[in-house]
Amino acid sequence: MMTGGKTLANLGLTTGRASQIMVQGLAVDSREVRPGYLFAALPGKHVHGAEFTKFALRQGASVILTDPYGADLIAGTLPVHVAEICVVDDPRQALSGAAALFFCSQPQVIVAVTGTNGKTSVATFCRQIWTHMGLKAVNLGTTGVEGAWSAPLNHTTPEPITLHRALAQAAEAEVTHAAMEASSHGLEQKRLDGVVLSAAGFTNFSQDHLDYHNTFEAYFSAKLGLFDRVLHLQGCAVINVDDAKGPELTKGCIARGQSVITVGRSVADLQILGQKYDATGQDILFSWKGESHQVKVPLVGGFQGENLMLAAAMVLASGGEAGEVFASLKAVFAVRGRMELAVTRANGASIYVDYAHTPDAVATALKALRPHVMGRLVVVLGAGGDRDPDKRTLMGQAADRFADIAFVTDDNPRTEDPALIRGMVMVGAPDATEVADRAEAILRAVDCLQPGDILLIAGKGHESCQIIGHDVFPFDDVEQASIAVAALEGKY
Repeated sequence: MMTGGKTLANLGLTTGRASQIMVQGLAVDSREVRPGYLFAALPGKHVHGAEFTKFALRQGASVILTDPYGADLIAGTLPVHVAEICVVDDPRQALSGAAALFFCSQPQVIVAVTGTNGKTSVATFCRQIWTHMGLKAVNLGTTGVEGAWSAPLNHTTPEPITLHRALAQAAEAEVTHAAMEASSHGLEQKRLDGVVLSAAGFTNFSQDHLDYHNTFEAYFSAKLGLFDRVLHLQGCAVINVDDAKGPELTKGCIARGQSVITVGRSVADLQILGQKYDATGQDILFSWKGESHQVKVPLVGGFQGENLMLAAAMVLASGGEAGEVFASLKAVFAVRGRMELAVTRANGASIYVDYAHTPDAVATALKALRPHVMGRLVVVLGAGGDRDPDKRTLMGQAADRFADIAFVTDDNPRTEDPALIRGMVMVGAPDATEVADRAEAILRAVDCLQPGDILLIAGKGHESCQIIGHDVFPFDDVEQASIAVAALEGKY
């Protein structure tokens, strides 16, 4: 995509000496700098980006965007006036605004959803609803950019240069509607600032990412940023009021003057009146503005019905007509790795794969499957390394409480000792069977399935690799489940 140069003033920036200097591109990685680029030297968890300024200058950077500390680092190590230095108190927010102005194009309608669980499903359901309504739509997040235009993404919420470039490319491809996942990391680092939102959604709040945010208060504060900073005052907040944080969030949005659509089983604008489950999905009875509606969808698990209702409300909040929106619900389908039916054994036992990787998500997934189970509920799970260690035992407890049989195995151990991670999960599930090798754990779990049983393989969902140490190995839970069934039933 061709983008002409912009002046610093065009990007909402200035320096002590210049505002009309031309900027030909933006980069946060010094290796990606080209002549005439602005290099954003941002504070990091372990090292400040200003440490890489000399490399950016070697690549031809003409402007350095940084904070006062970064400016001091640069002044102490580099000659005076080697480049224009733009010093701001919050360079992350400044970069997001500059990226929005540099790429200068977004789809006409953008919504974003945050919460501990359900973001990918909600964003994908929004895209599916819009598509069925005849609109060119995409969703952006954990699974990349999907829909009318597609592209890979390295993060759920990418850094602002990548994000705004993707939004501009989507708009260039005539995409008119986009649904985004808003991660707590992305919100904390203000990556979404500069995105013009029609609506913002909230799914739920439970333990995750405390390795990054340290406290529940900081974690929720990051999520709150979607509503009190990114969503403009004329935007609409769509809130799951069944979650404990829902009423608090609703009150805050109303106080700021934002419109609100509430969703939930309790008294809500879009109220779930009932759900009936069968082997292939569920019927959902719900009400909107005093009128009841019923829809049958091929989604397994009550929480997926809840995610669908939140998505419907977000489409309504962003201008969708109720009749069209509700008629489109029957066209939705399960998101890859989100309560996805992987394979069915010859005896009728079903195997599902889900991304559940938090205590609440594991509990929710297992409880959601229970109405579909005539026999036993079996789970394979592990916990990721280099992530919040406090949730591991709680994940084991969820498996112990809500499954009949549990296998504890490796997830993505990364640089931690896998045995220590499994041991922490086993503390919560002392009766579980520990199997280090994930493929073997899946095979053993599949082998134990009897007619009427259901197996949930939790934790990795759509992921197609396993990270052990610093090495990345191909590994797909859906594929492994299919291989296990084929091997056990002599289909090779």
